[in-house]
Amino acid sequence: MFETLSDRLTSVFSSLRSRGRLSEADIDATCREIRIALLEADVALPVVKAFIARVKERARGAEVSQALNPAQQVVKIVHDELIEVLGGETRRIRFAKTPPTVIMLAGLQGAGKTTLAGKLAKWLRDQGHAPLLVACDLQRPNAVQQLTVLAERAGVAIFAPEPGNGVGDPVAVARQSIDHAKRKQYDVVIVDTAGRLGIDEEMMRQAADIRDAINPDEVLFVLDAMIGQDAVNTARAFMEGVGFDGVVLTKLDGDARGGAALSVRQITGRPIMFASTGEKLEDFDVFHPDRMASRILDMGDILTLIEQAQRTFDEREAAKMADKLASGESFTLDDFLEQMMMVRRLGPIKNLLAMMPGIGQFRDQLNQIDDRDLDRIAAIIRSMTPEERRDPRIINGSRRARIARGSGVSVSAVNNLVVRFLEWQKMMKRMTQGMGFPGMPGGRKSQKQKAKKGRRVSGDPRKAALGKAAPPKRQGALGNLGVLGQLPSGLDLPPGFDPSKLKLPGQN
Repeated sequence: MFETLSDRLTSVFSSLRSRGRLSEADIDATCREIRIALLEADVALPVVKAFIARVKERARGAEVSQALNPAQQVVKIVHDELIEVLGGETRRIRFAKTPPTVIMLAGLQGAGKTTLAGKLAKWLRDQGHAPLLVACDLQRPNAVQQLTVLAERAGVAIFAPEPGNGVGDPVAVARQSIDHAKRKQYDVVIVDTAGRLGIDEEMMRQAADIRDAINPDEVLFVLDAMIGQDAVNTARAFMEGVGFDGVVLTKLDGDARGGAALSVRQITGRPIMFASTGEKLEDFDVFHPDRMASRILDMGDILTLIEQAQRTFDEREAAKMADKLASGESFTLDDFLEQMMMVRRLGPIKNLLAMMPGIGQFRDQLNQIDDRDLDRIAAIIRSMTPEERRDPRIINGSRRARIARGSGVSVSAVNNLVVRFLEWQKMMKRMTQGMGFPGMPGGRKSQKQKAKKGRRVSGDPRKAALGKAAPPKRQGALGNLGVLGQLPSGLDLPPGFDPSKLKLPGQN
């Protein structure tokens, strides 16, 4: 979503890093480039003007002029102001003191309200809540059926007494859903409302009637992040017609310029609460302004990556695999497949790598990553016998041909996987033996290994004979003083030399 903006800002800041001091002209030129980048990203003009004014004011102050690295200080200022534009702090759902908490979704048709209702329900269920989806979009064809399918996939309940497709009263359904939730003890009610292709009086009146009937704790405005400048007009219309407490951005995985995200918070004064980044129910999370600002400036988003890993990985499986690596056991293709599937559950590899700092400079290579390559590797490994997975060295020509036919790939693909894995297996063994990796298990040889090895004997008979009859090391007259006591062979102290008269460190 923010690739173009991120690339432009990164190039602007790269030209600053070589300067020891920033003049007034440098600040003006930088702000001019930032203004152009924001306008090209479809950020609303009033937002751009206010943003540039704040950046200029701070850049001309003492925090830049007295800084050891002025360029980095300007980047920090832009980062701070981006966080402020995006909302400042993360906004959480305000749960009702007495359940159920009622959440109403509003927005234009096509913004993704129904899909988002399923995502929000699954997210709340994973948080330990018992959500109820309510089908109040009775206008759009098959909207009720779509929400029913999403509820089943998310593993949550649904209240849909009317078939929809133009039949039924959405206000009555919304009112009945609250009583139903209280009887069945659902603690969160998510009401999906109807939208239109454009803003009209009928849609606004129906949304306002539903709001008055259920008195929601949160009204969330669902905004398509790909509609550009029109997002501001739509948000204003809903703010005046219905009112809302927070914004949910959808389709952040698209290729739009992303100006809506940077405009809606400043224009409406309402925070962005959630973001939808894909088609799957799992592609949904809380919106963190500071993390989004870091991603825009190509600083990465490590915290989100860690949170995804914690949610996805099973701690016992991870501990078991770590113990196996630490103990030096052989790492088989079964283990490799298990590790690969664990990473695959985190989501698309491209999205994971995009959270790493400085990845913007490798964007072309990043776009070439295809998750289907991992699926092909998994197919190859699953086409092997258990014995072949334990010891890939037994895979000869006929076995490779059979595996290639079973997995639907070429023999060379099987060849490459086996060769790469064997090399990687050797590397893992070296790591577990501590070959140049501090802190790894096995880094120091055991006492048995030391006892077996003994003294090294030279191949030269003369040196070997000298080695057998090597005289004991001479100790200097300084006595036991560590390295000072290890005098070179053949070096004698001067006659009458008294080492006690030396003023060595630590002596009184």
